[in-house]
Parts: sequence; structure tokens; C-alpha cells
Amino acid sequence: MLITVSGPAGSGKSTAAAALAEVLGYEHVSGGDIFRSVAAERDLTPLELNRLAEEDDAIDRDLDRRQREIARERDGLVLESRLAGWMAGDYADLRLWLDAPPAVRAARIAEREEKSIDLARRETEARAESEALRYREYYGIDIRDRSIYDLALNTARLDPDGVVGVIAAFVEVYDPEHDEGKAPIEGVRYQF
Repeated sequence: MLITVSGPAGSGKSTAAAALAEVLGYEHVSGGDIFRSVAAERDLTPLELNRLAEEDDAIDRDLDRRQREIARERDGLVLESRLAGWMAGDYADLRLWLDAPPAVRAARIAEREEKSIDLARRETEARAESEALRYREYYGIDIRDRSIYDLALNTARLDPDGVVGVIAAFVEVYDPEHDEGKAPIEGVRYQF
């Protein structure tokens, strides 16, 4: 089974995806892992690659192409990134969306990155707006469209173990024989 975990920065998707993979005995691949491998291939630090990506859309497209290939070729996997559900598309068996209120996400990011909550909020909002524009321009994806997801969860309501417990319970009760159809991915241009 291929499960995707998507959500905005600070939603808890990386924590939940890693823990879910461990519970299920699956491999976990994160967009961050892919990003770091591309940086290493180019003999750059992740920060250097990020700066380069701001000016060269081929980097984003390469990262997204790799996610798509991983989704097509692997099973027994939890694939996690903001676009994982969209990039995996119909290859995914289950697509999950994790989120939390903006103030909660900003506080989490501020703590993780050791910066003020106000700065984390401003940076996160600017990044989200920039990414939303790029996703629409590159692929025709509206990142705000949650219709493709099988489960959406507000991670602010539970501790990390609770989040993983809910997701694991959902995965456990999922039975492909009783699946009447996942939401189709329509209108996406997979042009890498």
C-alpha cells in the first residue's frame, strides 16, 4: 500500500508520517529526504539548493518528478510532502491531509527553528502564497483543494501519538474490497 501524507508547514506531517511508517512497518520517504539527496548530487547544501530553486523552476520540477516516480514504483511506503497526494495521484492507495490552525503551526515552527512566532507566521504565510502560485503555474494544482484526500485531520486537537493512532486506525479499517472509489486527480499537468 502507498499512503501519502500532505499538509502545510508546521502541520506535523513529517512527525506523523515517520511514526505511521514505523507502526505499519513501511518505508518512509519525505520530500525533505528527496531535497537533501538532490542537494548532495549537486554538491550543494540544502540552503544553497533552496536559494537556487527560487530562480530555477527545474529544481522544483525535478523534486516533484522524483516523488511521482517513487509513487509509481514503490509499495509499502508512506510518502510525505506538501504535494505528495497530488504527485502520487492515482498511484496512492490512501491520501491524507494534516493541518492545524495558522497560529498553532507558527508556534510549532518558531519553536523548531528558534525564532519568534510573529516571524515564523510571516515567513510561513509568504512561503505558502509563493508555493500556491507555483503549484498552480507549474501543474494546475490548487493546493487549497482538499477533495482528493481520503482523510483530513486537525493535528492541533491531539498529541502526536493521538494523530498517529487516528491515522493508523483509519488505515487498519480500510478494506480495498469495499472501496467504492477514491477521488480522481483531474486537470493536473505532470510536466517535469
